[in-house]
Amino acid sequence: MHENLRNDKGSVQKEQRASLIRNNQFNPVNETAGSGVVDLELSRVQSPYVEELTLELSNILGMDDLEARIYLNLLRTGPITASALAKEINIDRAKTYRVIDKLSSNGIVSISFSSPKLCIAAEPGEVLSLALQKKEEEITKIRTDGKKIIDKIKEISHTETKTAIPTFRIIQGIENITSQIERILESTTDVVYLVTSIEDVSKLYHTSIPEKIKQTEKSKGTVRLIVDDASPKMLPFIKRFGASEVKIGKLPSKGRIVVSKSCPVTGKLLMADSAVKGMLHENIDSECALFTNSDEMTKNIFTLCNFIWKSATVVSL
Repeated sequence: MHENLRNDKGSVQKEQRASLIRNNQFNPVNETAGSGVVDLELSRVQSPYVEELTLELSNILGMDDLEARIYLNLLRTGPITASALAKEINIDRAKTYRVIDKLSSNGIVSISFSSPKLCIAAEPGEVLSLALQKKEEEITKIRTDGKKIIDKIKEISHTETKTAIPTFRIIQGIENITSQIERILESTTDVVYLVTSIEDVSKLYHTSIPEKIKQTEKSKGTVRLIVDDASPKMLPFIKRFGASEVKIGKLPSKGRIVVSKSCPVTGKLLMADSAVKGMLHENIDSECALFTNSDEMTKNIFTLCNFIWKSATVVSL
């Protein structure tokens, strides 16, 4: 009987809490622990699973980290005012309004006519359809107009663009960097070294790199991953990443090295600065990488990776 009373009381308190949030009268961040009610909803929002889900959503739908968080929490809370949502997830109110305006213009969030105005998240299936439609329109435009543009460029260009001179490029933005890594992987037929931190592997997992690794292996290539740590709880994650071979070694820096001697694309060595700067879509322009086709630099870095590999410890997956 006492157990039933406690359950009823907990249900009432949870319903009261939800009502207060929707009416902008309650800040769950300031809720005291003495209430005796475990806030399961808040714990789910802050759990590693939701962080991983936010990353996946960012990658698939092209949202940044904050946009994905707000969308997920709108799905969790249901119709809610922007102000109450800002309190619910402890984000600056002005920033929340700006993000909701952007999501609304993209068809991901709707605003009610009521007073106060409520923010309502679109169904995940509908959002995915919108994202697919947008991508398909972009691909169609590239296919339709791309060849025409190239033909026009050839009419005014009388010099050969390809050259044997060693060159380099500075690539900015994590999405541009991962795109270049994917190109290296899909173009190589030999050994590729990926030397980076375990935190960076968790970021790269949410890109197309695991699929490109499979493509490398189908082309008889091998992807050797060298990380700085492989705790037991991270082993399943590393296994899902899909590298052909994995070892733990002493990394030469906190950055990222990707190198292949056989890659026929315009470059075969990529070295990035610190590979642990925030999340995949957080400050996406803050990360830089050097990309080069220099045979001499490639040979030297490949030799370094070989040395690290030979002295590293095998990870059994």
